[in-house]
Order: sequence, then structure tokens, then C-alpha cells
Amino acid sequence: MSESLQKLYKEQVAEDLKSQFNYKNCHEIPKVIKITINRGLGIASQNTKALESSVNELAIISGQKPIVTRSKNAIAGFKIRDGVPVGICVTLRKAKMYSFLQRLIHCEICII
Repeated sequence: MSESLQKLYKEQVAEDLKSQFNYKNCHEIPKVIKITINRGLGIASQNTKALESSVNELAIISGQKPIVTRSKNAIAGFKIRDGVPVGICVTLRKAKMYSFLQRLIHCEICII
């Protein structure tokens, strides 16, 4: 697909949605605003090398550096202390979002 997903959405899909559902205003048309990619670390949160490798993997997949999310309070049943890394997340918007979405649709979902 040579043209970008954003251009295709603006020119064809938005117009089709507007005519199909009889939207009066262009702001009523649904659109993709952001994509959030999350990954829970589980036991790997105690291992710093596993944390670094997860951060590197998600950075390669998304194209930007992920944020390490930390626990807000201690939970004794799960052996989690306050401030321990429990996951990583990336929020993609605009150009990076459409680039990721296009790769996801055309490469990965076709395999599944």
C-alpha cells in the first residue's frame, strides 16, 4: 500500500462514514487518537536485565522509548513493594501511531 493510512482515512473512510451514518458535523466521525502498548513484567520486574530487554524490545516495536510503570503501593500477597517496576507502556500519537497501525494491519495480522 503506497499511500499512508492517514491519507486513506481522511479521503475515503471519513466520507463513507459521514454519508452512511448521516453525520452533520465532521467532528462526529470516529477517529483513532492514540494507541497505547502495555506490557506487564511479572517476575521479570525483580530482574534488571529482563527489564532492560523488555524496554529494548518495546522500543524496537513501537519506535519510541517506553515508560517504566511502578507500583503505587505495596501488596504483600503478590510480593510487590512500593515503587517496584511492574510494567512498561508506550503511547503513540499522530505519525508514529499511523505508521505502527499500518505495520500491524499489513504485516502481523495477516500472519494471524
